[in-house]
Amino acid sequence: MSVQCEVTARQTTGSPMGLFERYLSLWVLLCILAGIGLGHWLPGPFQALGRMEVAQVNLLVALLVWLMILPMLLKIDLRALKGVGQHWRGVGVTLFVNWGVKPFSMALLAWLFIDGLFRPWLPAGQIDSYVAGLILLAAAPCTAMVFVWSHLMRGEPHFTLSQVALNDVIMVFAFAPIVALLLGLSDIQVPWDTLVLSVALYIVAPLLVASLWRGWLLRHEQGYARLQRVLDIMQPLSLTALLATLVLLFGFQGQQILERPLIILLLAVPILIQVFFNAGLAYLLNRAVRSPHCVAGPSALIGASNFFELAVATAIVMFGFESGAALATVVGVLIEVPAMLAAVHLVNRTRGWYERREGVVPDAACCPPDVHLHGEH
Repeated sequence: MSVQCEVTARQTTGSPMGLFERYLSLWVLLCILAGIGLGHWLPGPFQALGRMEVAQVNLLVALLVWLMILPMLLKIDLRALKGVGQHWRGVGVTLFVNWGVKPFSMALLAWLFIDGLFRPWLPAGQIDSYVAGLILLAAAPCTAMVFVWSHLMRGEPHFTLSQVALNDVIMVFAFAPIVALLLGLSDIQVPWDTLVLSVALYIVAPLLVASLWRGWLLRHEQGYARLQRVLDIMQPLSLTALLATLVLLFGFQGQQILERPLIILLLAVPILIQVFFNAGLAYLLNRAVRSPHCVAGPSALIGASNFFELAVATAIVMFGFESGAALATVVGVLIEVPAMLAAVHLVNRTRGWYERREGVVPDAACCPPDVHLHGEH
């Protein structure tokens, strides 16, 4: 879960989980209430903001998403790609789960629950849109909060950094085809031009800008201090952008939620199942191939979390503010932190069982406690 996707990770320096990250679900609930209330009492301003579009892209949402994504991408050193072979078994497992299992398992769960079991309790006209939103949510792995999860389970920092960098690059090429394939299988019309525009606007462009900006900052002899100062300035803007986006979305979704308050709970079911299924699958596969526990833990959480900023932005571009797709992606934000913290707890509690497998390197030998995620390592 993917700011988790979303909420940039100060934990790359080993600091404890921040107040905002720990209580993200509470802030989301408050934004839901604020958005519903403001949307009900002030519908005119919300409608005006919704009409601020150029080429199907809402200008305000584009600005907010860039503010959310840039601080996260500034933390990613693409040079870490050269280290992906160090823990190749863990990398292989994570790639398989991220790109070969998670989007497809989420699509199956969406078809089973949203288009099947829960259909009588959901608005008929939004069923396809809910399915599309869940697919968008699962089609790209989180690249920020995974640093938080890795820190909480003493994960191997170089593996986490190199895996995140690799996923960022893969997203450029894999996100649109996977989304188009699964939407097509769901009989949902695929607007290829809009989908490609989303990839260019919310993956390619910010990744290039962040990489160039990071490189410029680090060319100075006090480069890492300069980078940290920029992140310290950007972080509050990033969190504000996240909260503003949520208020905006629920301002448009309020009436639908008030009419059927069970919608959020029903959408949460397939998301929760896919989190624990994919985390468990990655964890067990890593044990099968004898990856160290400090690699298996981050691998499991990377395999389960989602890049929700990208999902929210793409859902709005493709289906609009008032769509079920936009709502489904936001539900992922609501439940991400408690679900992932539960997964972290399970991974930590089962370390002894994991390392009893013959051939698994002990955790202390894999990830010494004084190792941090600085670029110079």
